[in-house]
Amino acid sequence: MTTELLNPSRRGFLQTAAVAGVGLVVGFHWSVKSTKALAATTGGQPLSMAFVRIAPNNTVTVIAKHLEMGQGIYTGLATILAEELDADWTQVKTEAAPADSALYGNHAFGGTVQGTGGSTAISNSFDELRQAGATAKAMLVAAAAQRWSVPVAEITVAKGVVTHAASKRHSSFGDLAEEAAKQTPPKTVTLKDPKDYTLIGTRLSRVDTADKTNGKAIFTIDIKQPGQLTALLKRPDRFGGKVKSFDATAAEAIPGVRHVVAVPQGVAVVADNFWAAKKGRDVLNVTWDDSTAEKRGTAELLKEYTALANTQGFPARTDGDAIAALSKSKNIIERSFEFPYLAHAPMEPMDCVVQITKSGCEIWTGDQFQTADQGNIMRLLGLPQDQVKINTLYAGGSFGRRANMNSDFIMEAVEITRAVGGEQPVKLMWTREDDIKGGYYRPMYVHKLSATLDKNGMPAAWRHRVVGQPIMIKPTDKGVDRGMMEGSTSLAYDIPNLAVEQHMTTVGVPVLWWRSVGHTHNAYSTEVFMDDLAAAAGRDPVDYRRALLQKQPRLLAVLNLVAEKAEWGKPLPKGRGRGVAVHEAFKSFAAQVAEVTVAEDGSVTVDRVVCVIDCGLPINPDVIKAQVEGSV
Repeated sequence: MTTELLNPSRRGFLQTAAVAGVGLVVGFHWSVKSTKALAATTGGQPLSMAFVRIAPNNTVTVIAKHLEMGQGIYTGLATILAEELDADWTQVKTEAAPADSALYGNHAFGGTVQGTGGSTAISNSFDELRQAGATAKAMLVAAAAQRWSVPVAEITVAKGVVTHAASKRHSSFGDLAEEAAKQTPPKTVTLKDPKDYTLIGTRLSRVDTADKTNGKAIFTIDIKQPGQLTALLKRPDRFGGKVKSFDATAAEAIPGVRHVVAVPQGVAVVADNFWAAKKGRDVLNVTWDDSTAEKRGTAELLKEYTALANTQGFPARTDGDAIAALSKSKNIIERSFEFPYLAHAPMEPMDCVVQITKSGCEIWTGDQFQTADQGNIMRLLGLPQDQVKINTLYAGGSFGRRANMNSDFIMEAVEITRAVGGEQPVKLMWTREDDIKGGYYRPMYVHKLSATLDKNGMPAAWRHRVVGQPIMIKPTDKGVDRGMMEGSTSLAYDIPNLAVEQHMTTVGVPVLWWRSVGHTHNAYSTEVFMDDLAAAAGRDPVDYRRALLQKQPRLLAVLNLVAEKAEWGKPLPKGRGRGVAVHEAFKSFAAQVAEVTVAEDGSVTVDRVVCVIDCGLPINPDVIKAQVEGSV
């Protein structure tokens, strides 16, 4: 495959730099709207826009614009680039890109937002990193050809070594790096045929495993700046509550407590260390104004949601006329589902280190939405972008929690740091209790599904109503909230009359995308309901789905394979049974069979889960396996 690098409709100018101590740096400015060239910097600093740096010490550093939060993305991104570069895996490392949406925007988010989410990291970076790797390799080869006075075509590259077989000469990447940086970048590069891959598709060791094992990996909790203070924030017990008054006397009497300050989000205790801040917060006396707070509980909300589920909603998808077909039927099958609010509960609760000086604001955190966070800080402090520096660190899990447009925990940290004067760095820490009570949950939902079957037992009409808080648009907005409805509006089964409706509610509980977002509740409700229809039709659940997926080859393929691997239909002992589900989300197609035992007292034991996934080209099968196992 040959790719034109300077196609103005898609990507801008390729950049390289010969920088002291850096060697070869290769980067692009990919932009749908712009072909603006970026000047290389000097003075010992690497190129501002870079995807790979090859140093004289022979290390290959892949610059990752996506957050590593345990999902293995650093390994995946490094693999893509190293494949085209023909690097040796042992010389490859990864580091986080700086926060700059113009340079590191996520193309899946329109190219103007730097962030990680929606299962976009690999697909978004695939072409960029392949081209960066192929370009760097071409420049290394050109440097070797010039040094040895041999044709480029006679030079090969494998496992980080550039070789001219005829003269038995070879050099490492590091040895050639500075000479390669002086080469003119090629206008086109030839990318590998997938059949020639040596790294992609193999079970490479993760690039972050060693440092996470030996303690070298840096998370936010590990940051310790000179003079750093630790803050804990007392937040209102009700969402929407505000500080009416507070008495800091007891808190200020705790040894180590330096400040007690009110901020828009609550009252912060700032101390020399976590324990002093925690003890101070425990005795802090705050009176709250709950006049505008959310006071409804689960029972009240469920009552309202259930009533809405029995009324016509906003049409999110309409095929045929399901309403008319259902109104004519005398045999309607119905099922309702209730889904609770769910906390993300990542292993590492929210935390952020902030320092505000005359030259700007600098933060250290596991940052998932750099553009939103940088923009919110800029607006709050009145700073230009170049004065807001974000150091993206490893994050101990997220599942969507760190990717909120309000930048809640980061803005708390900035507000507290500003309130105590700014010059001393402040580390805001959330306890596990703060994490569970702090908001930004997967929303609560009520689903109601109705269907009727034709004379052959197949669904003639299907209606699905979803009631809950929207995630991506305001309740007052017109349109369909994708974060709420995905997995229901994309129902793949061949049903002639299908209606999907949404009811968006207004509740004062902060909500956010949660791992798999809408698919978590929509896949569950649709697959359980499909079992109901199969049972009503007297059909085997797998065969029933097969009949409805004849136009969906990838879903049908994973369904057939999971049935085969799970030995679907093979007799099981008394009390043991199997259940099946198949679903597509984020361009991955998955099927699972759960084998369970139900005891006489009704308790359930999951004996085995068989999983099949078609996620396209597998970059690292071991990382994919870990994702699937984590999902189970």
